Amino acid sequence: MMLLENPRALRDQYAKALLEDVIPFWLRHSPDRECGGYFTCLERDGRVFDTDKFVWLQARQVWMFSKFYNALEPRPEFLEIAALGARFLADHGHDANGDFYFALDRRGTPLVQPYNIFSDCFAAMAFAEFGRASGEEWATQLATRTFERILARWENPKGQYNKLVPGSRPMRSMVLPMITINLALELGGALPDYPVADVIRENLARVMDDFVDPDTLLVYEHIAPDGSHPDTFDGRLINPGHGIEAMWFVMDAAHQLGEHTLVERAADALEAQLQFGWDPEYEGIFYFMDALGKPPQQLEWDQKLWWVHMETLVGLLLGWHLTRRQSLAEWYDRVHAYAWSHFPDPEYGEWWGYLNRRGEVLLNLKGGKWKGCFHVPRGLFRCWRILDEILASQEAGNA
Repeated sequence: MMLLENPRALRDQYAKALLEDVIPFWLRHSPDRECGGYFTCLERDGRVFDTDKFVWLQARQVWMFSKFYNALEPRPEFLEIAALGARFLADHGHDANGDFYFALDRRGTPLVQPYNIFSDCFAAMAFAEFGRASGEEWATQLATRTFERILARWENPKGQYNKLVPGSRPMRSMVLPMITINLALELGGALPDYPVADVIRENLARVMDDFVDPDTLLVYEHIAPDGSHPDTFDGRLINPGHGIEAMWFVMDAAHQLGEHTLVERAADALEAQLQFGWDPEYEGIFYFMDALGKPPQQLEWDQKLWWVHMETLVGLLLGWHLTRRQSLAEWYDRVHAYAWSHFPDPEYGEWWGYLNRRGEVLLNLKGGKWKGCFHVPRGLFRCWRILDEILASQEAGNA
């Protein structure tokens, strides 16, 4: 029997993991009640091994606990934890221009300049959701100002920190329109008076028309200004998990806009990306790939990462819910079996972040500079809610 033939059992599995494992892990080990914000560099058992604070991870955790308060349960503890990070970021997280740093020390002294706008994207999400949870107008205003600053920096997000020689090899990157779709969707829910529909439609077109190759349906990380694929490391780069995550962002937005054809196109690209990135020998999804099968630049290309598999589970569940494709259900079974048998730590909780190609634990940590309280709890929560929708549609059909 396929797993999606019993969505109630799956729903209960995701809910239990979130409520009894992942949320308690971060509540126990992450809050810095002395200085504000959160510890994210956590060993297997939750012990802190570095106290620096990475702004995008701080903002993601503010958003996550604000979202739990708004959409899961208005538990005072959730709002308290969200406020711990929101106020820390408001006081220390940005420079005089309103641009958010990449890293701070424990007490909030800046360590790394605001060299791109991804910290800002997650800060805008965080303050918007926290403003909705807390009712504090300053947070909503800060979210709006940060989003406007993101749009102002859109064409040159790195600004003075860009290392490339201007004009020598111009490239466009998929990550910015991808993240803008999700950011605008989040802001549309938290800032109902802010016009985001045009931003969403513009970036949907950018992702699907420019970065999804019409022949292979692979999602390229970078393209030349004319849409071609330069025969270089960057020009051939495929990040399977990133492309899959982008496709569920597109499906999510397209469904809300009533664009079913676009949902189907995104589902096609998701399947192509997964088929291309799947390891036929050891299973699991590769981290980086070269579109032409040449040696990737990234030495960690064959690692199996937590976020790649969690985002794929979200994408497959959402895609199956919206299209009812049998192939997506079959892929879901394979990815679910791999992810749930390799990443959760039954002894200390949460998920491992980094496995080698064979699926063995590579780093004995639960959080660090790149892994925080985001992909695992967001993915568990989103899968839970998609399964609720699947159950509701089944029950309505049987009524």
